[in-house]
Amino acid sequence: MRDFREFEAGPDPFGRTWRVRFKWQQNGITLRHADTVDVKFVIETEGASREKVIALPHPELLRRAAETGRRMNDAWCSRLAALHLKHMIESGEDLEKDLVTVQPQDLARHDQELEAAGLAARA
Repeated sequence: MRDFREFEAGPDPFGRTWRVRFKWQQNGITLRHADTVDVKFVIETEGASREKVIALPHPELLRRAAETGRRMNDAWCSRLAALHLKHMIESGEDLEKDLVTVQPQDLARHDQELEAAGLAARA
């Protein structure tokens, strides 16, 4: 997940490939009074376009960063969110939802993927 700003994901359970574009990243408290980092993407396939917000729980991000010695920055958060969206598309899990909060075990799994790819910044 070197480029989280624009990539393809799929196939989904229906055999479609989705074009994904990063839109923004914000603190969720600003938008929804939630202690999250929200990352918004636009996904498109076969003439259909949708917006998805991936909410990363801030306490879990802090815990994961402390446990692993990661530096919590925008790129790390956006890559974690992009990996979760990719998982959603390929598995069909939660794909009908516009807002998805990443569970701690998924956050850990995505962070391990970044670590294996050499894309997790150290403090």
